Amino acid sequence: MPTKVHQRTRSDHASEVAEDYVEAIADAIADRGICRAVELVNQFGVTHATVNNTIKRLQRDGLVKTAPYQPIELTERGKRLASQSRRRHEIVQAFLQKLGVSARTAATDSEGIEHHVSKETLGAMKRVLDNGWPTG
Repeated sequence: MPTKVHQRTRSDHASEVAEDYVEAIADAIADRGICRAVELVNQFGVTHATVNNTIKRLQRDGLVKTAPYQPIELTERGKRLASQSRRRHEIVQAFLQKLGVSARTAATDSEGIEHHVSKETLGAMKRVLDNGWPTG
C-alpha cells in the first residue's frame, strides 16, 4: 500500500506536465502574442502527436482553449496555474542561488524541484529570501 509520501509524489508527477505546458504557453503568448503547437513541439522536443494529446487533456481540464489550426489560449484557470508555477519556479531558483548554486545550475534544477516542493517548504524558502537565515 502506497504511503502518503508516494501518493503525493505521484500526484506531483501528474500535474507536472500540465504546469510545464501552461507555463510555456503563457511565455509564448507574452513573447509573441500567440502560441501554436509547433512552438511546444520545438520547446519540449516531442512529437506533434504528444503535444496534441497533451493539449486535449489541458482542454478537457479547463486550462486551455483551442480549435484545429488555431492558436492555443489559456483560460483564466490556466493563467492562474501558469502564474503559480512561474512563482514557485522563481522562488526555488532564487533560493538555490542564495545557497551558492550557479545561476545556470539553479535554473536547471529548479525546473524539476518546483513541481515537488510543498507549500510549507516553499514558504520557508521565501522567508529565507525575504528575511535571511533564521537564527538559533
